[in-house]
Amino acid sequence: MTRQQPAADCGEVLFTAPLALTPPAQVALEDYARVLTRAAAAETVGDDAAVAGLHLCGLPAPVDDRAHRDLADFAHELALRESKNGLGWS
Repeated sequence: MTRQQPAADCGEVLFTAPLALTPPAQVALEDYARVLTRAAAAETVGDDAAVAGLHLCGLPAPVDDRAHRDLADFAHELALRESKNGLGWS
């Protein structure tokens, strides 16, 4: 299968290593990414076992290094919280 070329207003934020995140943590990461980058849509990239990054569309500008680091830090924090019995909210 050929991967489609992303739209001009789309971009990806890839992490240095995939992270184990449950579906609720993935939703939290997607929501955070949309707010931080002002993207119209965000979707985690990877498989059910590990998240390798995010695909963002409707970006008003390319994702800068600071936002990239912030997203990676937030994803790592989520993974750490999950490894210690949950996200900390209901």
